[in-house]
Amino acid sequence: MAAAAGQRRGRRIMLSPEELDAFLARQRTCRIATVGPDGAPHVGALWFVWDGVAMWLYSLTRSRRWAHLVKDQRVAVVVDDGHEYGELRGAELSGSVAFVGEAPRRGEPCPELAAPEKLFAAKYFGLETMPHDGRHAWLRLTPDAVASWDFRKIPG
Repeated sequence: MAAAAGQRRGRRIMLSPEELDAFLARQRTCRIATVGPDGAPHVGALWFVWDGVAMWLYSLTRSRRWAHLVKDQRVAVVVDDGHEYGELRGAELSGSVAFVGEAPRRGEPCPELAAPEKLFAAKYFGLETMPHDGRHAWLRLTPDAVASWDFRKIPG
């Protein structure tokens, strides 16, 4: 009975699809967990954009995260917000990432990256076009599962 009650509460405090889209569009930093060759998790912070279907992650190609993902593309990503308990909200997205475009990214034409790069450039740099530093590359997470919560929906 307690598990069923927890499930009902979980559904009540979930972000709606529209709330999730707005939340992910506003937030700037996510935490991404990867799996190392020995099975140990590694978590790091990263900037991202959400296009309503996929989370686009812009990662250093010479990082532990990238090395892990070359061998095992499974990830869990958490984006959250709030200071007080009753303000907590967030989402966990999980699945496998795909490598998109050149690595590292130097700006070669890649139609699939046009939209995420435009979003990213505006969100983080206030620019219309993406600056490329030759050190980062794109990962796309089209989540297999999404869990979300908004404690502001808990009746007081």
